[in-house]
Amino acid sequence: MSVTLPDAIAPPALKSCPPAAQPAQPVPPSPQATTDAIETIWCDADHLIRQMQYLKTDQAQNYRLLLDITAIDERQRTHRPHPNCADFTLLYHVLRPTDGKQLRVKIPLTQDALIAPTLCAVFPNANWYEREIWDMFGIRFAGHDNLRRILMPESWQGHPLRKDHYSRATERGPFVMQAATEQAEQYALRDSPALAGMIDDADDDPETMIINLGPNHPSLHGVLRLVVKLRGEEIIDVVPEIGFHHRGAEKIGERQSWHSFIPYTDRIDYVAGVMNNFPYVMGVEQLAGITVPARAQMIRIMLAEIFRIISHLVFFGTMVQDVGQLSPVFYVFTDRERALELIEMICGFRMHPSFFRIGGVAADLPQGWDGKVREFLAYLPKRLDEYQSMVMRNRIFKARTIGIGEYSAAEALDWGVTGPGLRATGIAFDYRKIHPYSGYDQLAFDIPIAQRGDCYNRVQLRLDEMRESLRIISQCLEQMPPGPVKSNHPLAMPMPREAVLHDIDTLIPHFLNATWGAVIPPGEVSTTIEATKGLNTYHLVSDGTTQPYRVRIRTPSFAHLQIIPAISRGAYLADLIAIIGSIDFVMADVDR
Repeated sequence: MSVTLPDAIAPPALKSCPPAAQPAQPVPPSPQATTDAIETIWCDADHLIRQMQYLKTDQAQNYRLLLDITAIDERQRTHRPHPNCADFTLLYHVLRPTDGKQLRVKIPLTQDALIAPTLCAVFPNANWYEREIWDMFGIRFAGHDNLRRILMPESWQGHPLRKDHYSRATERGPFVMQAATEQAEQYALRDSPALAGMIDDADDDPETMIINLGPNHPSLHGVLRLVVKLRGEEIIDVVPEIGFHHRGAEKIGERQSWHSFIPYTDRIDYVAGVMNNFPYVMGVEQLAGITVPARAQMIRIMLAEIFRIISHLVFFGTMVQDVGQLSPVFYVFTDRERALELIEMICGFRMHPSFFRIGGVAADLPQGWDGKVREFLAYLPKRLDEYQSMVMRNRIFKARTIGIGEYSAAEALDWGVTGPGLRATGIAFDYRKIHPYSGYDQLAFDIPIAQRGDCYNRVQLRLDEMRESLRIISQCLEQMPPGPVKSNHPLAMPMPREAVLHDIDTLIPHFLNATWGAVIPPGEVSTTIEATKGLNTYHLVSDGTTQPYRVRIRTPSFAHLQIIPAISRGAYLADLIAIIGSIDFVMADVDR
């Protein structure tokens, strides 16, 4: 598959960020062997900017997408992966859009020198990731112009993802809030626009004002606050404020057993269901060396694509409602109900079935599943035709969305946009095609793309992708292989019942896995899938115990919200509603 990329990418300038170094071959880094065979190199903080600039701009490297930045508190880790490993590790994860190849860059930091240079001038989307690392780990980034907490409140004490920070309320004494503390907390809730750089002392225009949108729950997207600076109806600047939905999902992952964390993953993108299980269980399987039976892999694909349709339907209905067309949302939720009934018949639950297991799926397909799937495949295409006519050809909807919230392929890559938002700019990048997983290479489907990258294109692509998902589901139906749906590997759970009842050598590992949890071998993996909203990556670190040492959840929604200011400036306030709706985010996916 050929991927067309722009000839040159010039990242938007971010105020107060140091100028990027000229691309040049940096000091040779030190490699590290990993379980997932993703190339991993170590270098020091002094050479970080040169290294990342080289990886992005050198034609032979071409790692134009900064997928993620995170950190690891190594102080309690027994099986350290590399001689350079120190107290903390900064981990930069980049991706090459032409072939999907990924690469990690690691920076060791000692506890008395937790500082590294900001990458904002090289990759603009590093902004929020660096703020998150400061918030969660206390690592500073020199040159960052707004290094404030992003998920935790400003009044929070400590950095929650450090190993010495408590993870359960029962580890603390009884909670008591004195009157003075309550007053201080109320004061901390007031966010000064000056801190976000929105107030200029030289700005005395009487037509300029700053308003709050939220924090509220606009059209099912989640609890979000937007601080908007206006001149009349024109947007001068907008600052998203997130964190209202933060539940410490990564911290929870590090206190649960490998198996018991699966239900928590469902709640990340709460309209994507089992799609959240997918990268997590694949990562654990890779660490443990578990081979998933072919039938289980095909069931996973089928259920994931049904949930892709469910998610796109919710997006479509709420987006259209956001811009004032009220009828389609009722049609859409009727169709979503049919899909959820199909999920309930197969999985036993609807929105959060937690059906995937390490080594397979929870149960085989029930009797009569194929007939229900055929009914759904026959029903939905006609409805998609109706939506195409009812919405996409509606002149008012077109006037509200065409040319609004537009960004180029270069800007999309700079801001870490993936999924339909990236494909709307003409880049045919779909992880299911470019780096197939779980048997997607056995299935035929196309990658819908658009060219303009505006609100209209992003909506149209969801309709087109639902048709391709129907093609995939149809092939799963016709090609569903026979055989088991669970691996016989001793670290998979639950073990097949017939095997547990057959001999004591199977019963004992099953008992230990069910009570204490499976002991996963030491290692480090990153697993990425093409989720409903973009690339979803789980980075898992095992220290050879019954629970993960580090769980990092890279979600598409977190990256996508960063682009709101860049594509909203110069638009009107009414356009901001269309822009928000077209991004297709869920705040639980943002805040985790």
